[in-house]
Amino acid sequence: MLHLRLIVPADRTEEVLHLLESTVGTTHLAVLSGAARDPKGDVVLCDVAREAGDGLLAQLRAMGLDKTGSIAIENIDLSLSRRADRAEEEAPGEGADAVLWESLTDATHEESTLSVTYLAFLTIATMIAACGVVLDNAILIVGAMAVGPEFGPLAGICTALVQRAPRLAWRSTLALAVGFAVAMTLTVGFALFMDAVGLFDGKALQAPRPNTNFIYRPDWFSFVVAVLAGIAGVLSLTSAKSGALVGVAISVTTVPAAANAAVALSFGQYGQARGSSEQLLLNLAGIVLAGVATLLAQKALWSGQRRRKVPRPERSSA
Repeated sequence: MLHLRLIVPADRTEEVLHLLESTVGTTHLAVLSGAARDPKGDVVLCDVAREAGDGLLAQLRAMGLDKTGSIAIENIDLSLSRRADRAEEEAPGEGADAVLWESLTDATHEESTLSVTYLAFLTIATMIAACGVVLDNAILIVGAMAVGPEFGPLAGICTALVQRAPRLAWRSTLALAVGFAVAMTLTVGFALFMDAVGLFDGKALQAPRPNTNFIYRPDWFSFVVAVLAGIAGVLSLTSAKSGALVGVAISVTTVPAAANAAVALSFGQYGQARGSSEQLLLNLAGIVLAGVATLLAQKALWSGQRRRKVPRPERSSA
């Protein structure tokens, strides 16, 4: 269930109440007349089944309530109510499959911001991966993949393409490009420093490296895994199951590929640098293509659900 808190101009309260009362999947409606001070108006509280939330939010925005008042949405972790159970049963579809497009756009906008923290995480992840490729240590590679924050901008690009949001697309692409450029440049310096103090050895890159040589050898399996990870990542965002993002992060070798390219460049291993760069681009492309396809499929599914005319059953006063 979702909890809506609306600030409504007093002269539009009845219109909003009519919309809420006629929407399938809503319950626990409350009105606090004149309670809002900034902006002035009435406070309207309501719970709505997640699968009905996106359609209701679209109608509220079409009424201009986001400009004349306020719309706030919160997830309800626990709701012990027979009416809430009934509202979820009435709403078409399953809550786990529902997509809140406004929430997704807002989340990806925040995650795709080019900030000092984002650059720090990506750089640290790339440096950890650099240690992993030199030592041929798979544990360090997995750790670096889990630390990397690059899925945020990738999800932002997918969302922007589906929602036709050029500003979000530009913001996400800039964060991705600048982030990897900065991380790889600093990792080159890091590798040279580690070599100077005797902790890195360029000969290690020429060794067989059975645990990490896949990083600079892109193939179709890399693309397939990237596609699967892109689907899983988008589904985890849209269904609010963010725990799956950890699995996505350690499935695709974006950060390790960038690290291997940086280390290879610092030691003049241009063949490995080229292969690692190809691996990086292949994985990024696979994630974006899969993410866009998944969002388009979800959008088509829920557009059909929204067009369904589901009569709201009469409720007893019990």
